[in-house]
Amino acid sequence: MSEHIILGEKGEELSLNFLKKLDYTILQTNWRYQKAEIDIIAKHSDFIIFIEVKTRKSDFFGKPEQSINNKKEDLYKLAAEAYLVSFNLENEIRFDVISIILNSKQSEIEHFINAF
Repeated sequence: MSEHIILGEKGEELSLNFLKKLDYTILQTNWRYQKAEIDIIAKHSDFIIFIEVKTRKSDFFGKPEQSINNKKEDLYKLAAEAYLVSFNLENEIRFDVISIILNSKQSEIEHFINAF
């Protein structure tokens, strides 16, 4: 398995643990719809939250969250709508981003609520 895939999986695992400590209920991980994949779908309060996890070794080329462009946001919104329809949900929704820098010297997590 390639190094960036392993790093991404570690980032998602850290994110799941982080969210569980905040009393989020994890509904799905790696949910796919067409060309989109939603890393984590969770419930907190009455919100269904669609969470993109971005993990990098450093911020040398920019912060991880900066790699989310308008096209990615549009795909996420389309997938979120499909998820809500598939499970007949009418909850309020939100799109969060969890940004992680992970290397041998640091482990930094930032949670951006209502990121887009």
